[in-house]
Amino acid sequence: MAIHINGEAIPEAAIQYELDRLVKFYSRYMSAQAIREQMDALKTKAKDQAIGAKLLVNESRRLDIKVPQADIDARLQAMVQRVGGQEAFLTLLKKQDITEDIVKDSIEQGRRVDLLVEKLTTGISDPTEEEMRAHFKEHEDEYVKSDRAQVQHILIKPESNGEADKGTARSRLMEVRRSIEEGANFEDQAAAHSQCPSGKKTGGSLGWISKGMTAPELDRAIFSMEIGELSDVVESQLGLHILKKTAHEEGGKADYAEVAEDIRDFLRHAKRGIVLSDYVAELRKKAEIEEECCCDEH
Repeated sequence: MAIHINGEAIPEAAIQYELDRLVKFYSRYMSAQAIREQMDALKTKAKDQAIGAKLLVNESRRLDIKVPQADIDARLQAMVQRVGGQEAFLTLLKKQDITEDIVKDSIEQGRRVDLLVEKLTTGISDPTEEEMRAHFKEHEDEYVKSDRAQVQHILIKPESNGEADKGTARSRLMEVRRSIEEGANFEDQAAAHSQCPSGKKTGGSLGWISKGMTAPELDRAIFSMEIGELSDVVESQLGLHILKKTAHEEGGKADYAEVAEDIRDFLRHAKRGIVLSDYVAELRKKAEIEEECCCDEH
């Protein structure tokens, strides 16, 4: 599906970004199975949100909303720290073939939209307790907790997808695994060897992962392991991993107290969504939007 707004194309990556955000958001309130069942609806919503996001970008630019330079600089520095410092940041820019100015422009664009949204949603009240309990009663079956596990990992990325490079990475990871089996501390090994930022930041901890919410290869490994078990080498799109499962919780129906804050966030988000949807609907009336199917028809 190719989408153009006033002649400007919306990249597929923008739609995928919105879909990923929706899945992450709804995974806080719904089981993995419920999300899979509603995936077609979520894809449609993601497309609409990508269109809306582009319209908001254009409108914030037209309104010439000013973003303080200090705000842009602070967010850039936070980004630099998240990737491991200035050297790692510059390496990442080179790998993605972009410049720091492009990143700053992107930050500024995002903040302009944020400021526009803040202005539009100022004064929206939080949901009442009565509204929250009514929502829970109506959707109680959707508030099901998936099985979840607490996991640590060590990631080694092959230099390429070639079998030789994969073999080298696998050998390195197996050596690390042997060290852990012989008594080396997992967190120390993650800090020393893992190519995931979690290695140095949290000793390889990925926190709690709900079943069905990570790469299928990792999901299968995690939820077939016992607590304290060290996995064999697991390959995913990110690279090669070894995993250690440190805790497990069974899923099941949630009670109101467990999900009250999630419901508050959900309903707050929904109220904001109504205001933004109305605003975007007016912008859509003024824009030329073309949607063309790119698939071959037989």
